[in-house]
Amino acid sequence: MKDKQDELDKRYLRMASIWAENSYCVRRQVGALIVKDKMIISDGYNGTPSGFENVCEDEQGVTKPYVLHAEANAITKIARSGNNSDGATLYVTDSPCIECSKLIIQAGIRRVIFSRKYRLTEGLDLLKRAGIEVVHIPLEESQRQ
Repeated sequence: MKDKQDELDKRYLRMASIWAENSYCVRRQVGALIVKDKMIISDGYNGTPSGFENVCEDEQGVTKPYVLHAEANAITKIARSGNNSDGATLYVTDSPCIECSKLIIQAGIRRVIFSRKYRLTEGLDLLKRAGIEVVHIPLEESQRQ
């Protein structure tokens, strides 16, 4: 059963990676999927809020302060749908920051699977402290299946 879950985790992580390609961000494209009962219930990628120009960085290449992270986009989409994320799994290309980790906890997500580690670990530390299962699967490994 664990092997089957590992295969699913890698598959959904690859899908999150493909979803990241929708991002207009130059510095880093991030994708996220929320899965519950083997169904994708939400998705997101990093970018500007609805109605804003699709430009994530300023002239100096610095990310604009109002750019939404992929996790935040996926979680807020659930709020506008008939779904809920209680007990769900979040698949995200990059390890969550502390702000997104707070949203993940409040959304009732129980597992977070990610492929790229970010230099700051406060988000992962907070998730673990909250009892959320955190799994790192490097992208190269997830692409072998």
